[in-house]
Amino acid sequence: MENSTQRQLAELKAHLREVDDLRSVGSLLAWDQATYMPEAGAAARARQIATVEALAHEKATAATVGHLLDALQPYAETLPYDHDDAALLRVARRNYERATRVPTSFAAEVAGHVTESFSVWAEARPANDFARVRPYLEKTLEFSRRYADFFPGYQHIADPLIDSADFGMSAATIGPLFEELRQALTPLVKAIGERPQVDDSCLHQHFPAAGQRAFGEAVIRDYGYDFRRGRQDTTHHPFMTKFASGDVRITTRFDESDLGGGLFSTLHEAGHALYELGIDPAFEGTPLNEGTSAGVHESQSRLWENQVGRSATFWQRYYGDLQRIFPEQLGGVSVEQFYAAVNRVEPSLIRTEADEVTYNLHVIIRFGLELDLLEGKLAIADLPEAWHARYVESLGLRAPDDRDGVLQDVHWYGGLIGGAFQGYTLGNIMAAQFYATALAAHPEIPAEIGQGRFATLHGWLRTNIYQHGSKFTASELLERVTGGPLTLAPYLHYLNTKYGALYGLREERGRP
Repeated sequence: MENSTQRQLAELKAHLREVDDLRSVGSLLAWDQATYMPEAGAAARARQIATVEALAHEKATAATVGHLLDALQPYAETLPYDHDDAALLRVARRNYERATRVPTSFAAEVAGHVTESFSVWAEARPANDFARVRPYLEKTLEFSRRYADFFPGYQHIADPLIDSADFGMSAATIGPLFEELRQALTPLVKAIGERPQVDDSCLHQHFPAAGQRAFGEAVIRDYGYDFRRGRQDTTHHPFMTKFASGDVRITTRFDESDLGGGLFSTLHEAGHALYELGIDPAFEGTPLNEGTSAGVHESQSRLWENQVGRSATFWQRYYGDLQRIFPEQLGGVSVEQFYAAVNRVEPSLIRTEADEVTYNLHVIIRFGLELDLLEGKLAIADLPEAWHARYVESLGLRAPDDRDGVLQDVHWYGGLIGGAFQGYTLGNIMAAQFYATALAAHPEIPAEIGQGRFATLHGWLRTNIYQHGSKFTASELLERVTGGPLTLAPYLHYLNTKYGALYGLREERGRP
């Protein structure tokens, strides 16, 4: 590499590092708002985050970045596609071209608005007060439509929002996939509903939060979550955030009358963190130093939460530890009963607490509502009732209030509308595809999980997925790792096999 090219590449990396530093400052302010910030700080925090976003956006869209990318293009064209520099220049250009379509004033205004909206939602949800947050949500919808309009030529107004979270995906590609999945899940849910139901009352006793925290943190330490590079705190809606390779934090929430909620949130967010902690340290400060898409990120959180954390072998190893923390609550409950309880299938109201079989129906409902809102088919004023109607239609349930209805998820109140939810279901599909590939390479993984050993699985994921960061797109990563494109087959096989055995379907009905 010539000296001039070296200087230009170094200058670009230095510029991108400053952008990354500013984004990290904004993330730190948002983390503090969601965890420890006093309520009276909300207005100032919205202003502060808007200021930082304006600075970051101005630097990210500076003409200097475009000039350097143009100057380095001949160098990029000499490199193999999978060379780190080629990937950096490819991703940096994609980010630059997207960012330069959006005015800095708009980016700052949105950042301030969603920060304020989050604070209002955090008070409105426990108070069951949709009316209070409704004007903010109406403004969010307006911002979401305006954002899409910065990207003319889309087939659907949701496409720019979807693409920003899951590059290469669109309403036209997701819609048919979700419909195919819905048609496969509906008869499985029906068949399970016709079987004797699992008793999960053992999960709904009094479980002090301190014990829940201790158990969950012990498990994720075994998973490989490094508390020297992270921490866990409580919040309204669990999330993972990254400030640097050495600072990747997770949050959860505990309900002392429901053992599953806090535990599986902890496992879920730890999966996100393992991904970010496993990225090649050489990518620090560049656009490669993050997960490649919402779907791939969710594949990792869902894999550690479900394929691992809800497996029979996992509980053969860890149930005794949990019983020792909660002897009065669980002393008379067998491991078989407990395993069945944490895998009970039952239509429910809350997405984050839904079982594996019905979970995607929650996502499909939200995805459809997003499309209707963006298209103008549905007004914010009518959203609560539309939410209830679709839950009745898809899950046969109606929430008693908006708190467990349209107010339950933070996404629309702390971000834009559109592109917010499809990643969860894409992640479920990818998780099964990745996990099946890992098992084919290492059939010993389930037995190791039964011994509390995760190094083989964690190492395989780090080698094949984590270390690459956003070097490859989701579709490229799937091809490289599994040898094929996104497919429902491994996911449906996983669900049918696991729940067919749990509910005795295979013996009487064959594979559902």
